[in-house]
Amino acid sequence: MTAALTIPSGERGILRLFSLDMAPEQARFLTEPGAAAQMLGTDDLDPAQIDVIALDDLAEIGLPQYLIDGFSIPPDQINIATLTALTGHVLLVRSRAFKGRATTLTPAPQLALIATLTEPQTNWNAPPMQSTISRNRTSPRAIRAETRRLGFALFAATMVLVVVIVFMVAT
Repeated sequence: MTAALTIPSGERGILRLFSLDMAPEQARFLTEPGAAAQMLGTDDLDPAQIDVIALDDLAEIGLPQYLIDGFSIPPDQINIATLTALTGHVLLVRSRAFKGRATTLTPAPQLALIATLTEPQTNWNAPPMQSTISRNRTSPRAIRAETRRLGFALFAATMVLVVVIVFMVAT
């Protein structure tokens, strides 16, 4: 049995891995809406952010490699010996399952918290663009203003030419 877990409001990027001490039929039942929330002792969880994983399905790659490849968990966070020794099913709960709200979990006796893992945060910083196209480019307003000046000059020249022709024909 796992003691009560407090999830802070706005938590992001945390994976909680629980081992399931139950029959395979009961473990598969946790995929039903509300079943995992009931086992975790809370009211409302996003079922899309909860996975029940049969470890036999991961026999080829193993749970540690699944977490490294599937969730980008750094290998230094993973206790390979502990995760490799697990059998049966595990329950994987992502932070987004709590919908950004503060929650207290009181897991059922069949659930044991095995690991709390942190997904690496995305670095959204980028260096300034270095392409030549992005540097020497005239703004659309400057282009429109130049086009208007050129259009007015052509219009004025045409009007002067028309006035000269009309004056020559009239005299």
